[in-house]
Amino acid sequence: MSVESLKTHTVEAAWAQYDAVDAGPSGLNAFLAVDREGSLAAARASATSASTADLAGVPVAIKDNLATLTLPTTCGSRILEGYVSPYEATAVRKLRDAGAIVIGKTNMDEFAMGSSTENSAYGPTRNPVDRTRVPGGSSGGSAAAVAAGVVRLALGSETGGSVRQPAAFCGIVGVKPTYGRVSRFGLVAYASSLDHVGVFARNVHDAALGLEIIAGHDPYDATCASQPVPPLRESAVLLDRTQPLAGLVVGRPVEYFTDALDIRIRAHCDASLERLRALGAEVRDVSLPHTALAIPVYYVLAPAEASSNLARYDGVRYGLRANADGLREMYERTRSGGFGAEVTRRILLGTYVLSAGYYDAYYRRAQTVRTLITQDFERVFASGVHVLFTPTAPTPAFRIGEVSDPYDMYLSDIYTVTANLAGIPAMSQPIGLVDGLPVGGQFMAARFDETTMFKAAAALEHAMGMEIGA
Repeated sequence: MSVESLKTHTVEAAWAQYDAVDAGPSGLNAFLAVDREGSLAAARASATSASTADLAGVPVAIKDNLATLTLPTTCGSRILEGYVSPYEATAVRKLRDAGAIVIGKTNMDEFAMGSSTENSAYGPTRNPVDRTRVPGGSSGGSAAAVAAGVVRLALGSETGGSVRQPAAFCGIVGVKPTYGRVSRFGLVAYASSLDHVGVFARNVHDAALGLEIIAGHDPYDATCASQPVPPLRESAVLLDRTQPLAGLVVGRPVEYFTDALDIRIRAHCDASLERLRALGAEVRDVSLPHTALAIPVYYVLAPAEASSNLARYDGVRYGLRANADGLREMYERTRSGGFGAEVTRRILLGTYVLSAGYYDAYYRRAQTVRTLITQDFERVFASGVHVLFTPTAPTPAFRIGEVSDPYDMYLSDIYTVTANLAGIPAMSQPIGLVDGLPVGGQFMAARFDETTMFKAAAALEHAMGMEIGA
C-alpha cells in the first residue's frame, strides 16, 4: 500500500461515511466529538498547498484519552465531560505535522479500563461487522472508525491489549510499539509503566507508516527512548514474494495454545503458521512458563498505578465538581458521581494492594513476577527466535451485554497483557473468520525490533490475500 493510496481517502469521503455509519441513535457511536467544519477547512487548505508531507490531507481519528487543543478530552468519563486540554499530545502533534487532519475523538472504556468499550459514560460502541457485538476495548471507537471505513488511520492506547484486542474483533491491524518508542506526553495516564500509544490501520503498511510518524524521542516524556526510528514502512514492503521470510525463526509459545483458546481460532493460527513455513520461516515450539501469572500480575499492578494516577480527579483543579457543604463531602460526591463502576472497582483494588500490610504481599510480589515474565521473553529471543506468533484473543467478539462478570472480561486480554508487562512490541492482524466474525493473529518481537515484526506481518498478509480495503 503506497502513501498515495492512503491519501485517496479524503476528508469529504470520511464525513460521507461517518454520516452513513456513525451518526444517529442507530449508529456505531464510535466518536464522542467531531470537528466537521475545522477538518473540511483544513482539507481545503491542504488541497491548495504544495505539501509533500506523508499524510497531507489524510483524515485520522484520535482516542479520547489523547490530549487535543481543538476538541474535548473526556477519557469516556463524566468526570472530564467537556474538558479541553491546554496542550496537545506529542503523537497527535506529529500526525498534524505530517499533514494529517483530525476529524474527531473516539469512544473508549472510561479511563481505558475495559475490554469492550461498554464502560464508556457515553454509551457503548458497536462493532461494524456485527452491531450486536462489541468492538473490543478500551480503544473500541478508534478500531470501529477504521473498520467502518470512516478513516484509514487512528490512534489508540494500550495498557493490557487495548489496541490489539479491538483490532482482532474488528478485523483490522493494530500495533503496540516497544515501551518508550512513542511518547506518552499528552496521554492521560492509567498505569504509567504499562501505557502505550498505538496505531490502527486497514493494512500492515499503513500501520507501519503511522507508527513511523509518531515514534521518536520526546524531551517531554522522560520514559521516551532515544533510539533512532528505522524506516518501518519499508519493512512492510515485500522485496521477495516467494520466500520473503527465509532465515526467520518464528516461535510458537505453547502456553498460548491451551484449552482456553477457541478451537476454531486455533485452527486459523495453525494455518497461519503453515503459511509462515511456506514463506521460508522456521517455526519452533517455545515456552514462556510464567504466562499463566500475567492476568493476576496485571490486575495488581495496573489498578495500583491507577489509584495513584486518578487521585488528581478530585473536583478542585479541573473536571466535574459536585456541590457539597465541606471539602471531604465534595471529594466524595465528585468522585462517586464522576467515576463509573469499573473505574471505581479498580481504584479500590489498587488502593487496597498499596495499603499498609498488603504492599509486600501483593504489589511487591507482582513486580517480582513481572520481572520473571520479562525474562521469559528475553530468554526466548536470545535463543535465536526472531518473532513469536500467537492468537490475539481467545474468542471472537462477544455480544453487547453478554459478559457481565468482571473476571471473565479480564480474561479476554489473556494473550495480550504479557507484551505490556514486558514492554515489547506486538501487533494483531486479521487471519480469518469464525461464524462471520474476524479473528486476529498476534506477532511479538524483541524490544525495539518492530522492523522484523512488520516484515513477518506483511509477508503473512500478502500470503493470505486478506489486506482489507485493498
